[in-house]
Amino acid sequence: MVFKDKILVRMVVLSMFASMGFSRVKRHGDTQTYSESDNEMEPLIIDRGPYFDKSASKNVTALVGKTTFLGCRVRNLGNRTVSWIRHRDLHVLTVNRFTYTSDQRFSALHNPQTEDWTLQVRYPQRRDAGIYECQVGTTPPIGHSMFLSVVEPITTLLGGPEMYINKGSTMNLTCIVKHSPEPPPSIYWTHDQVEINYDSARGGVSVITEKGDITVSYLLIQRATEKDSGKYTCHPSNANPKSLTVHVLNGEYPAAMQHGGQLRLEYPFAVIFMSLLVTMGTP
Repeated sequence: MVFKDKILVRMVVLSMFASMGFSRVKRHGDTQTYSESDNEMEPLIIDRGPYFDKSASKNVTALVGKTTFLGCRVRNLGNRTVSWIRHRDLHVLTVNRFTYTSDQRFSALHNPQTEDWTLQVRYPQRRDAGIYECQVGTTPPIGHSMFLSVVEPITTLLGGPEMYINKGSTMNLTCIVKHSPEPPPSIYWTHDQVEINYDSARGGVSVITEKGDITVSYLLIQRATEKDSGKYTCHPSNANPKSLTVHVLNGEYPAAMQHGGQLRLEYPFAVIFMSLLVTMGTP
């Protein structure tokens, strides 16, 4: 039954080509080509028109002030135009490689050897976040939208802006970087604006950095001395630096310290002080 169906299909195909004026069949090995007079018929190619390669056109997260790129890959473009449109105000930013906005931070990049049309955004700000559409000038136009997020990483130093530790103890400074689209490639520390040398003759100085969605860097200084007092700064390569001031105290005489308008009491002085208040208030 299947064999008869194949014969029927073959007869229909042959009849179709015959009605189109192809009268002869040439055989080349195991394949057949249909020809009109001496010219072979070109293979039938269906033009589906332009379409987007969505695997290469994705949402983007950018850092404030750092140039970013929105990529759009258009297959089978032909002679159509490619435009970038900002949805917030429906403003046409670029058409092909021409910029159509007075904001010169936006520009279009295209290499004729590729199918990529890129919107470059220099010095992005938070207000630039939103939907951007890559549009092809077909009839009607077709478009592919992407979302641009603009984030500003936050650097935090725990225990700041001032930290008090006892002489001879281990100083542990913890620097946290949040809201970064990728972990900072590097983090370095400075003491009084001089980069810390972990191989110095002093010894006992080390850094441990754990990278991830939230990156944490630990600066460890063993057997702290008064010389270790000063301003320490954490410098992430893709975020703002953050500083705190360390005071190394003689642990023999802990005392009350005025800090930020509040009385800060250190143990055991605080315990003794509170005990005296309780005793004085007892009849």
